[in-house]
Amino acid sequence: MSLSVGDRAPDFSLFSDEKKAFTLSEALMGGPFVVLFFPAAFTGVCTTEVNEVSNDLAAYGENTTVVGISTDAPFTLGEFRKVHGLKFNLLAVQEANVCRLYGSKYNRDFTPMKLDRIAKRSAVVVGSDGVIRYAEVLESAGDMPDLSAVKAALKSA
Repeated sequence: MSLSVGDRAPDFSLFSDEKKAFTLSEALMGGPFVVLFFPAAFTGVCTTEVNEVSNDLAAYGENTTVVGISTDAPFTLGEFRKVHGLKFNLLAVQEANVCRLYGSKYNRDFTPMKLDRIAKRSAVVVGSDGVIRYAEVLESAGDMPDLSAVKAALKSA
């Protein structure tokens, strides 16, 4: 399943790197939402991406909630956030079900090992009304999402 601009974002509840429950519909009460799906903590492009967003977090808007989602364990994500001083929460999706809902899951085709439970690098902007304003799903884990387009989409969210 893939999602497009104009679709209603599927709601979800996951645990954060702080081991606290996080629910999309509750986060939207405070304003727009950016979710960055990434394959794995402590890997090259993933580290670059989350650091770039964290270092420029103010550019995403004062009322915007930004989170990263990966299939890593909450404990791994907690250490990843601590080591890099990230200013936003990371959410753990152990079974990749939320990745699948957002069309952001590899289907037994990640690397020659054919790994399955891995998030595709993706960026999704959800307006406070729950409607998707921007969606980018990348096939190559080595590519970065268009963060300028994410910021532009937030202006109408």
